[in-house]
Amino acid sequence: MSANQNIINRTRLGSGLVLFSFVATHLINHALGLIGLDAMEAGREVFLLLWRNPLGTTILYGALATHLSLVLYSLYARRSLRLITAGEAVQITLGLLVPPLVVVHVLANRGLHEVFGLEDRYAYVLLSIWAFDWKEGLQQSFATLVAWFHGCMGVNYWLRLKPWYESWRMRLYTAALLLPTLSLAGFLSGAREAALLYADPLWRERHLSLVKLPGQAGIDWVASASALAYGLIAVILAGVFAAWTIRRLAEAHKGLITLTYPEGRRVRVKPGLSVLEASREAGIPHASVCGGRGRCSTCRVRTGPGSEHLEPPSEEEVRVLSRVGAPEAVRLACQIRPRHDLVVTPLLPAAGASDAFQRPGYMQGSEREICILFADLRGFTRFAELKLPYDVVFLLNQYFRAMGQAVEKAGGQLDKFIGDGVMALFGLHNGSAAGCRDALEAARAMAQALEALNESLKHDLPEPLRMGIGLHAGTVIVGEMGYARAMTVTAIGDAVNTASRLEGLTKEFAVQLVVSRRVAKRAGVNLKMFQRREIEVRGRRQPMPIYLVPSALDLPPTAPAPESRRAGRPETPIGPARA
Repeated sequence: MSANQNIINRTRLGSGLVLFSFVATHLINHALGLIGLDAMEAGREVFLLLWRNPLGTTILYGALATHLSLVLYSLYARRSLRLITAGEAVQITLGLLVPPLVVVHVLANRGLHEVFGLEDRYAYVLLSIWAFDWKEGLQQSFATLVAWFHGCMGVNYWLRLKPWYESWRMRLYTAALLLPTLSLAGFLSGAREAALLYADPLWRERHLSLVKLPGQAGIDWVASASALAYGLIAVILAGVFAAWTIRRLAEAHKGLITLTYPEGRRVRVKPGLSVLEASREAGIPHASVCGGRGRCSTCRVRTGPGSEHLEPPSEEEVRVLSRVGAPEAVRLACQIRPRHDLVVTPLLPAAGASDAFQRPGYMQGSEREICILFADLRGFTRFAELKLPYDVVFLLNQYFRAMGQAVEKAGGQLDKFIGDGVMALFGLHNGSAAGCRDALEAARAMAQALEALNESLKHDLPEPLRMGIGLHAGTVIVGEMGYARAMTVTAIGDAVNTASRLEGLTKEFAVQLVVSRRVAKRAGVNLKMFQRREIEVRGRRQPMPIYLVPSALDLPPTAPAPESRRAGRPETPIGPARA
């Protein structure tokens, strides 16, 4: 997304919110008709105080002109109308219907007020467009609903990427339906009351003197002004469509470029088409929660050969990609418009991507320094041979639940259960130092959970369950790996193999926990009260220091990580760490 496009999008959103606020206050004013005509008129005074003053008028009509202009420009800028989704088509159609539906109403109220001094009080409006001309009343009621739901769709597109929106969705949806319903009910109630009052000659004479009707001159002015407005609307729409057609024909004579997708699929497209638009035009499924507005990261792709010709990302695109920790070669498909051949790989599946913008960037593969925990039950194979299958499954599930709860409570992420073993990752979100502290706390909690499990099952166990735990920290590759339903977030690398070996050493040294010095150092914990050994590790020139902890319950307390770090800020840069 270019800087100019970013400004256009923000301006379009801001002007749309102004118009949405205007429509919302208008509907609230109508709803006061359920109380009475006097309440509607009192609400009108507040409404006019907001919108019918030099500042309010400038903001309102400036927002209207700006929003319409940017909507028309966005239609012109589209490379293909076939790429418009069903939701976008409905929203655009509703928006384009609003001007022709409300032009007479605006001219007969605000226009006559400015030109002839008409006082467009609520009774005048209700009598004019409902009691005396019910067809006009139906049209304006329809216009109100069209404008309101057009605005609601825009607000939904804007807010649905906010983390809090999901919990508020149904409340806002209820409000979006309730407000126009109350508005129409109040409108009808006020119109009925106005019609009854109009039957009173004294009230009618007083009402006409307050309104200051302009007579036939006003009627003629509204007719001529509305005809001019309709003609102008038709010319503008025809002009936009003509300009779009001319540009499309001109681009058809330009050379095509090739986009190459995974599995060798190639798509020939016109230069300047975004990768997301190219995918849609070619029928290639491509995730995009925000509809290609550059507000989410679900359409992101890894760019290959040809990426050197792409324009650098805008500040807005950098902000979105930084939020998910995307690597350097990753770009938003909706924002890159290649003019040379390009190889791209979509990173998220099109199906089920509605929450993918919140998924951490490491899921697509990154190098991170974390702490790895391996745990394994001791002698369980021999125990399982003496038990019925049901008993084995029951016991393992009890054990896995206890260990899993201990890991998650300490801030870790379960990687997998392997037979009767557990693998967990710490520091994915808050850095290796906090991850090492969390892993030590998890080891202590797992030891406590195992004691509690032994106590609860002492009548079913020939001897207490024992386990060994290994902890090591290092730089690994983290990502979502696997196939189909077997996809899971895991880590691979020498540090993982080392952690697994440390767990195996608990048998050799007859201890419950083996911790590498790297973990203790990163966590800032003094483990010198425990026996220290040095072991040979394949691939390392120097022996690796470790601590032998007879029971994880004997671990000293770890200092809690600062809140800002636990909230997800990395404490150490991604990349090779120094021991």
